[in-house]
Amino acid sequence: MNKSVIALMSVALIMGGCSQKVSYGDAQEVETTTIEFGSTDLQKIAVDMTDSMLSSGAISAITRNDRPIVFVESIKNKTAEHIDTESITDSISTRMLKSGKFRFVDMTRVDAVRDQLDFQNNDALVNPGTAIQFGKMVGAQYMLYGNLSSINKRAGSDEDVYYKMTMRLMDLETGLIEWADETEIRKKQSKSVLGW
Repeated sequence: MNKSVIALMSVALIMGGCSQKVSYGDAQEVETTTIEFGSTDLQKIAVDMTDSMLSSGAISAITRNDRPIVFVESIKNKTAEHIDTESITDSISTRMLKSGKFRFVDMTRVDAVRDQLDFQNNDALVNPGTAIQFGKMVGAQYMLYGNLSSINKRAGSDEDVYYKMTMRLMDLETGLIEWADETEIRKKQSKSVLGW
């Protein structure tokens, strides 16, 4: 073998022998890897919004003797970043459901439910006595919706990002807003001139 082939094989062996160490971290730990929207921001927004709603006098009044049915509209992402707002929506609705004060209808799955009901009621393979009939679903009484927006500023090596999450709960019969709140997050990042 010539020397260059031996050298390449040695480098490949050394590089192949390098390994990455992977470990589990605490999902609740503050994540500060970058200034972009991250897991800590998602958790803060979900906790702030849910706790505000559940401690509201108006919500206490409408949940005193009933578990209202809520439809959650997808949160609108009005930032310049790609943010998975469905995860924020999921975290908020899960916390609300776990409170025992609300019930939910999932509008994102209506087409799948319709297909299943159509199959049950119109396919010869399904026993008609076990098929769930059309027209038995319960309608929502309230709609929860919101917006996530941001303002980014940069000056030299300094960068600042401000996030604001606004949410509202609307009574679908009257159109009245029963609850509204917002939470804010500000993140700053300074880069060294030397890049350290």
